[in-house]
Amino acid sequence: MNKPKLWTKDFVIVSSVNFFLTLVFYLLMVTIAVYAVEKFDASTSQAGLVTGIFIIGTLIGRLFIGRFIDSIGRKRTLFIGLIFFILTTLLYFVNLGIPFLLITRFIHGLALGIASTATGTIVAQTIPSTRKGEGIGYYSMSATLATAIGPFIGLYMSQHTSFQMIFSVCLALGVIGLITAFFVYVPTLPVSTKTPEIKGFKLSQFVEPKALPIAFITLVVAFCYSSVLSYINFYAIEIDLVDTASFFFIVYAVAVLVSRPFTGRLMDTKGANFIMYPAFIIFAAGMLLLSLASNSIILLLSGILIGFGFGNMQSSTQAIAVKLTPPHRMGLATSTFFIFLDGGLGFGPYLLGFIIPLTGYSTLYVIMGVVILATIVLYYFMHGKKESSARASMEVSTSI
Repeated sequence: MNKPKLWTKDFVIVSSVNFFLTLVFYLLMVTIAVYAVEKFDASTSQAGLVTGIFIIGTLIGRLFIGRFIDSIGRKRTLFIGLIFFILTTLLYFVNLGIPFLLITRFIHGLALGIASTATGTIVAQTIPSTRKGEGIGYYSMSATLATAIGPFIGLYMSQHTSFQMIFSVCLALGVIGLITAFFVYVPTLPVSTKTPEIKGFKLSQFVEPKALPIAFITLVVAFCYSSVLSYINFYAIEIDLVDTASFFFIVYAVAVLVSRPFTGRLMDTKGANFIMYPAFIIFAAGMLLLSLASNSIILLLSGILIGFGFGNMQSSTQAIAVKLTPPHRMGLATSTFFIFLDGGLGFGPYLLGFIIPLTGYSTLYVIMGVVILATIVLYYFMHGKKESSARASMEVSTSI
């Protein structure tokens, strides 16, 4: 029996749009704090707020668009998000001080939350149900590539060109994403699967309850990963491996790109537990190895392990969230997943900033490794046990 087709035109287009969005996000993430300091003489705390308020906007955008995406229309929501994203990018060219920059960053994040929730929902709709794990794994690679390329371009441009040119590149990438989105076809949901009208206020209007357990696991592991994302450069300075640290996210991305085609297929055939339990252990091992980094080889090896661990957990937990949800709730499931992912990545650095003066970076990574190992128990009770029972029942029914 032939497998249903995965690499369709629409799958490639939506993945490309997601790549452009994420590329702008990471390109600005590594440059905007420096811009705030150099252009507006911002303090360190103000520069940090300029960086972080973007994620707060993204969280709010995801939280509210998840409720309305199916009533608005998935493709229409994507266009609204992309146009809003482009218009907000134009505001970076207006110099009215730190307060205006903070507003710009917030609504830019809001636009990204709308657009990226739409891409995640649309791609989940285009992937065949029997290849969800594999498909979402490939789709997530578009963000993984942007994670490596965005910071590289941002740092290079900040050293060799003006901030106006950086904003121009971001604007061009947004326009390219909008043009690309015109070619995607999004089937209309059958009437029977559309979201029923809900009167009054209910939590289920904003998040998908079935996705909450796995989203919470995502929050914890993203919180641990934020210690790497935000503080690896400071740690590298401390251990005198600054030059090597610039390649850390490159080897991380390579590890994810190499492994995801296999882990996605294994998840579809063997189940999520087959991927998740080893990923917890590998991720924890990478963090513990990072805490011991004394030379370039150990530092880069830790990046590879963290890529194999967290990189694959990220796509696997997204696939779990989507699989647990009926078609008309996919938008909410996608936004719920990303709300918790962004929450861990966005608020983690702020909270960990209180711990670092007490522990130092090396001990922090040891603590994060222990937290990751402890999360295995949490995963077992919140999802793993149920997953094992469901697969056992499926195997029994198949054998009869």
